[in-house]
This record gives sequence, C-alpha cells and structure tokens, in this order.
Amino acid sequence: MKAAHPSDGVLVDRYDRVARDLRVSLTDKCNLRCTYCMPAEGLPWLAGPELLTDDEIVRLVDVAVRRLGVTEVRFTGGEPLIRPGLVGIVAAVATLDPRPRISLTTNGIGLDRLAPALHAAGLDRVNVSLDTLDAGRFTELTRRPRFDAVLAGMAGAAAAGLTPVKINSVLMRGVNDDEAPALLRFALAHGYELRFIEQMPLDAQHGWDRAAMVTADEILASLRREFDLRTDPAERGSAPAETWLVDGGPARVGVIASVTRPFCGDCDRTRLTADGQVRACLFATEESDLRGALRAGADDEDLADRWRRAMWGKRAGHGIDDPTFLQPARPMSAIGG
Repeated sequence: MKAAHPSDGVLVDRYDRVARDLRVSLTDKCNLRCTYCMPAEGLPWLAGPELLTDDEIVRLVDVAVRRLGVTEVRFTGGEPLIRPGLVGIVAAVATLDPRPRISLTTNGIGLDRLAPALHAAGLDRVNVSLDTLDAGRFTELTRRPRFDAVLAGMAGAAAAGLTPVKINSVLMRGVNDDEAPALLRFALAHGYELRFIEQMPLDAQHGWDRAAMVTADEILASLRREFDLRTDPAERGSAPAETWLVDGGPARVGVIASVTRPFCGDCDRTRLTADGQVRACLFATEESDLRGALRAGADDEDLADRWRRAMWGKRAGHGIDDPTFLQPARPMSAIGG
C-alpha cells in the first residue's frame, strides 16, 4: 500500500499517522488557579485582537472537517465555558457536513446553567476535571472555593444528556494520591466515566518533577486494593486512555499514561490554539500560524495546505524521557488539552 503524503488531503505525518481528532482552545483564561497549572496570580492573558473570533474558529474547523478529514472536535481552554460565544460556535460546527462528533473539556463551573443550551446546540458530551472529593483540598489545589459548583456542573451535564460524562483526575504525590479509590467509587455511584491522567510537564512554573509524579502503575495498584480490574477487551485504537473493566464491568476506568506508557505511535490529534496556531503535538516547541494567513485573505485550500504541512513535520514522539527534552514555552492553559 502506498504511504500517505501531505498532498493526499488528510492530515498525515511522515510516520503515516493521520490526525482526525481536533482540539480547539477557545481561550487561554481560566477561573481557577490550579497549583499544577499556573501561579496564584494567573498569567499574562492573550489580548483580544490576538484571539480568533467566533467566525474565524468556525471557518478553521470547517476547513479541518471538510478538507482535512477531521471527524472529532473537542473544545478546550483555559476554560472554554467562559468564552461568550461558546454556544454559537458549537451550533455552527454541528451544522457542518459531514458532522463531526463534538465534545468539551471543562472545569465544570457554570456547566449546570449552560448544559441544556449546549446540548441543544449540538454538543455531544463533556469531560470535567476533578482531582479531589474533599472540598478543603479542592480549594487548596485550585485556589478557589468552587467544589460544589463543579459537582453541580457534572450533575447538570448528565441531566441535559451530555453523556457519558467523563471525569479527568490528576493525582499528585503527597497531595491527593490517596484518593484514587474514592474517586472511582464516586464515578461509579453517579454513572460517570473516570480517567486518571499522569501529571505532565505543562505547568507555567516549569516545576514538574518526574520523580514526584504518580505513575499509572501506582494508580492501578491503589485501585486494585479495592476493585477487581481486568483489561478491557474493546479495541483501544487511537484513544489516549488504557481502560479496565471494574468488578467485571460494564463500568470502566481509564488511565492516560502519557509519560510512562506513551501512545505517540497511535496519536491522531491536531491542535489549534486560541490565537490560531497549529500544534502538531501537545509537547511541540514549534507552531504554525493560521491566523495570519486567514486574516491576510488566504482561501480555504491555502489554509488546508498550511495545516497539512504543519502536521507533516510532526515528530515521532514527545521525547519526555530524552535528556534533550524541552518543556513547551506555553503552559497547558494556553495550549488546550
């Protein structure tokens, strides 16, 4: 079979991986200040003119879907719920042909109010970040007393039909690494799907320390003290999470082991930042500007070609274990998850 080439239309790279999952950051701002993401005072936010407009976002997503073969679109941030035009953006993307699957990654604050409108607009499901079930610990971790608002957001999403509601949890040594079983019990009781994520070197402070990171093996060992976990027989495909059946199923729990069990060889993601930069990898140190070309009058095929060339240069892996690894200058809040 002939290897793919960037002129073939899809977002293919030199290792024949095809990107069909687009992550779109709608803002770099966030209403929390999680200790593993940013400093207490926040960060210098992007100026308004630097951000893509609602129409520009929809146009670039349209290029990705119609010309580049993207089938899944996930809106991220910062915190995407604080983007004023979010519902309209979702509604516009839901009208694209072919229609992509549309999801949202959020901290959940305000989701209970917005969930019905988002579902009506065409949003399919949500991922909500929750690292602890202790309200005091939540306030320490996020520097904001909004624990009840997050729980209300998840409940509101489920009630509105944005299912399955998935929970993303990051465990940190000496902080919340004792909570894995409790988080899983909570998810099972509410019908949510839990995903643990190894802490990654994407903090603004550049204070990440691999030795302090709670590994996938440690997370699984903690869960197995209370639950029977068996390898999920379903095909994983390009999904970032390895999943296990809990107590025989059908409930599942997943672990995204980006550091200790990297899945770069099956990666199918491409990223668009809130200021219109294409990132071939979450850990990339290079970006390709689409905003400038778009505002200079580039047509859709020119934008698509620029996007193809950006993805063609994607590296084989993120290289976290390589001694020469450099953490991206942008933190997670400015990249989008």
